[in-house]
Amino acid sequence: MANFFELHGQTAIVTGAARGIGEAIARRLAAAGALVAVTDIDLEGARRVAASINLQEGQQALAAYMDVTRVGSVNAAVQDILDRTGRIDILVNNAGIAGRAAPLWEQTDEDWQRVIAINMTGVFYCCRAVITHMRQRRYGRIVNIASIAGKEGNPNMTVYSASKAGVIGFTKALAKEVALDGICVNAVTPAVVQTPILEQLTSAQIEYMTSRIPMRRTGTPEEIAAVVHFLASRDCSFVTGQVYDASGGRATY
Repeated sequence: MANFFELHGQTAIVTGAARGIGEAIARRLAAAGALVAVTDIDLEGARRVAASINLQEGQQALAAYMDVTRVGSVNAAVQDILDRTGRIDILVNNAGIAGRAAPLWEQTDEDWQRVIAINMTGVFYCCRAVITHMRQRRYGRIVNIASIAGKEGNPNMTVYSASKAGVIGFTKALAKEVALDGICVNAVTPAVVQTPILEQLTSAQIEYMTSRIPMRRTGTPEEIAAVVHFLASRDCSFVTGQVYDASGGRATY
């Protein structure tokens, strides 16, 4: 049987990959044959994940520091990865934060700016940093991790919800810009997933989100990584500008 979704010979960048969903994605893509650049602002965490991947037979990874809120850091990391691997085939924009749980009237300018900088501006910086290379090679797969909150909105998470809605709109627009360049750009919208990011939320918020999921449970990082794997593969050749829910049935549109 053919090895579907195999990624041998390809280089993938995964942002925010030192833990949680990003780590699961990095491990999944490496297992499929990609050389994975594990990037994170937590360089030691990124090195830990990369070292663990390299212990697996036939799997390859490298670690790189990247602060997605700083354009210089993003550009430097991408250039370093290009210098070390010679190519970038896949970009997974996963880095993100939930932000402070509070109603709008308690949100500060700093709350807004920090979440937007990481969740939305970071996606812009990373996509812009790789897009010329991908267009020159006439191949690329970009997967942006958004959220079901970007489609439905979660109370006490106005900033987060807005940032993820922005990622969805950005994904659809960029997909149309590069549709003739061999580049597919898609988004994944998880519902609540069991990761360290939940530590930023209250138990009431987690209960609210879980209660709206027909499966009545949180997702796992590995379940999100499985969806990303298809979207990052050559087999995803006629799918672009799409938003793939991984929400246990919370949203069906």
